[in-house]
Amino acid sequence: MDYRDSHRALQDAFDTRRLADRLASVAGDDVSGFREFIEARDMFFIATADADGQPQSSYKGGDPGFVRVVDDHTIAFPVYDGNGMFLTIGNVTENHLVGLLFIDFANGSRLRVNGEASVDPTDPLVADFPGAKLVVRVRARAVFPNCRRYVHTHGPAERSVFVPVEGEQPPVPDWKLDEWFDGTLPDGDPALDAANPSAPSVPRF
Repeated sequence: MDYRDSHRALQDAFDTRRLADRLASVAGDDVSGFREFIEARDMFFIATADADGQPQSSYKGGDPGFVRVVDDHTIAFPVYDGNGMFLTIGNVTENHLVGLLFIDFANGSRLRVNGEASVDPTDPLVADFPGAKLVVRVRARAVFPNCRRYVHTHGPAERSVFVPVEGEQPPVPDWKLDEWFDGTLPDGDPALDAANPSAPSVPRF
């Protein structure tokens, strides 16, 4: 993992260059040692940016195992039905650099995976993930755990009813039924069939 001048300036200002160098020395590109941790997660955060550097951060969720370590240096995860904006995947097609953050909220452990992402519409892994529209592969460049002292721990989480399951049709997110979206949904969207059940998904603020 390489530091830029801006990082070095702050490290020197706060006398943390030696500490930073020690931590960077263990940031390799091998994810195999973290396979169990990664594949046990049911969510992660991903940061992307477009070709102009405009950033996006996104939450990705699924059942444990929805992120897969496919070899010593690569992880893969499915792209499920979303809001149709494709901000994360669109950015990946312009700028391959991504940052992923995995957190175990039961004990506070967290892992960063920085790397280069790619999307191939013909990726055979799509068939391995029920409900997947695409699969993103990330070639790791820097993999390193983080101190957990500021992570707030939580108890067992309730699984989202919207996560695709083999042989089952997930409910329609209720926001798609709002008249404000009339005429905007893609052809074949399950929300267009009134017989399909729905479930609450509208944000509450």
